[in-house]
Amino acid sequence: MKHLILCFIAGLLLTACAAKDKPPKTAEFYFQQGEEYLEEGLYDNAIASWEKVRESYYSPELTMLAEMKIAETYYAAERYPEAASAYEDYIRQYPGDPRRASATYWLAMSYYHQILDYDRDQTNTKNALNAFNDLLRLYPDEKDESEIRPLIQRCKNQLAAHEVYVGRFYLRTKHYQSAINRLEEIPQQYPGYSHLDEVYFYLISAHVKLEDHQKAQGLFQRLQSTFPNSPFIEKAEKKLRK
Repeated sequence: MKHLILCFIAGLLLTACAAKDKPPKTAEFYFQQGEEYLEEGLYDNAIASWEKVRESYYSPELTMLAEMKIAETYYAAERYPEAASAYEDYIRQYPGDPRRASATYWLAMSYYHQILDYDRDQTNTKNALNAFNDLLRLYPDEKDESEIRPLIQRCKNQLAAHEVYVGRFYLRTKHYQSAINRLEEIPQQYPGYSHLDEVYFYLISAHVKLEDHQKAQGLFQRLQSTFPNSPFIEKAEKKLRK
């Protein structure tokens, strides 16, 4: 029995010595561990490893890299709200870092992937549009403009469609001036919107309801001259005849 106890104590001492001799895990270790987890598709584990790097304050450069890796991994995992928040934090914390250009692009894409239908809240659409505009204004060489412009136009179309949706709601509920207020800014703010002829038709309808026939007639002439083949011309004529 005494012999067994001595063996057990010896084993504990050997284990303690081995643990004592084992080198501590460094920030570099956790950074590489995060890379390995990412390759395996273990996104949560990768983020946890890079958070340990960030919390170690080992070096400013490694901390910045870890912050960027966290944002990239959220995006890769299609966790777009977290990705947007992480990219925003990066841009705010490191104003002089050249990676801000790339972060701005991926921030815009993180918001872009969160765009909702035109009849719902358009905050993400506005945020995506602002980020894309910042990208072209501040970092014109980061991405090919021909890639970004269609994304910007899609954001604008979505915002215009939302304004039309609200304007039509006001028309249905007989709040005609409110409808005009929402609709009349669309041609100026979103000149590339593909359904501007529809916007003019609803504006004509609202002005007819308010018995402002002079304004309605002027809008009808604009509809005719700008969209001569629009199906809304005939509909607008019927409104005016009434």
